[in-house]
Amino acid sequence: MVLLPFFQWVESSSVGAMVRNSAYWFPLIEAVHLLGLAVIGGAVLIVDMRMLGWIMKRQPVALLAEDAEPWLVGSLIVMLVSGGLLFASEAVKCFYNLAFWVKMVSLVLAMSYTFTVRRKVSHAAEGQVSPGMTRLVAIISLVLWSGVGFGGRGIGFY
Repeated sequence: MVLLPFFQWVESSSVGAMVRNSAYWFPLIEAVHLLGLAVIGGAVLIVDMRMLGWIMKRQPVALLAEDAEPWLVGSLIVMLVSGGLLFASEAVKCFYNLAFWVKMVSLVLAMSYTFTVRRKVSHAAEGQVSPGMTRLVAIISLVLWSGVGFGGRGIGFY
């Protein structure tokens, strides 16, 4: 319960009120958030599917990961900003929502993993990391990012 006052403060902020009380802000921000989700999903999926050996087998993983990274980072920034605005409009509801906490924990884990372990493996030179380890890293990445998506989808149902 130590975080509840913070959530109440965020929701009562002028930004929270603006998004909550407007007929247009919430759906517009939600649309931007979902577009960001589509882009980040594509950036994650294309690299992870290549790491699994399912697509683009002639394309080096490192080159594909390097090309996808600006899309991943850019869409992540869009999603964090738009998600923060959406959160501000209903922060107290989020506090009591299990799906919100699943999403937040998954998001922290997915971002940490993506920019450390996954980045190191995906940017490694061919043959530097075993195929089995590369596939394992991709599977873990997909599981973590799926947790973010499923948690986000579940927020409206709890």
